[in-house]
Amino acid sequence: MVFSSNPLSLSVPDTTFDAWLRDSGYLEILDQHSSSSATAAPATTSTITSTTTTATATGLFISFFSHILTLLSLFTLNPFSKLTTDDFSGQTPSWTRSFFADCGSYSFPSGSDQARLRVNENVKRYARNYASLFILFFACTLYQMPLALIGLISSLALWDVFKFCSDRWGWDRYPVLRQVMVRTAQCVTAVVLICLNVQMAFFCAVGISYTVMVLHAAFRKLTPAKQSARSR
Repeated sequence: MVFSSNPLSLSVPDTTFDAWLRDSGYLEILDQHSSSSATAAPATTSTITSTTTTATATGLFISFFSHILTLLSLFTLNPFSKLTTDDFSGQTPSWTRSFFADCGSYSFPSGSDQARLRVNENVKRYARNYASLFILFFACTLYQMPLALIGLISSLALWDVFKFCSDRWGWDRYPVLRQVMVRTAQCVTAVVLICLNVQMAFFCAVGISYTVMVLHAAFRKLTPAKQSARSR
């Protein structure tokens, strides 16, 4: 949005304006403001350093190095810092119109601050989508690792047998016996899960889903909350 110049208007520093946008909840405007300020700076620098080939090459190297640092900084963030249980209680945003959207809904973050802003907000907005992706990745991993699938089913069947026996013979009346049987079942379950590599399937699913979540949340532009609600 472009406003006409007003000689009576007050000049507000960028830091103060960004803080006001963050406190007021206009995160999508803050995201656009960070992108526009980042693209304006290299344009000015390129006009100054375009006189020599060496300066241009140096500018490209610095830009490439800054992009690499931004990507590495994504894995130092805590995407779950602002996540609450209420984020899983609402409806799942639309996969096509809200979660994936079109190509214009993605852009490279201008820096670590913008990446942190996008990750924290998008993880809250698409928490149910990311949880569904984790379940999908875990199911695919179990399909690729049949022994892990057998181990998971065996451990679940073991606890069903334990519950059936507890109800059948009334182990609740014998606390010591019940405690011994619980510890024994836990040890057997741990041996089954470790021997059949269920933990490896789980860690693979967590690693893949976490990487996809962080990259998607960092590259996905922030959209107004009302627009996201309408697209559900």
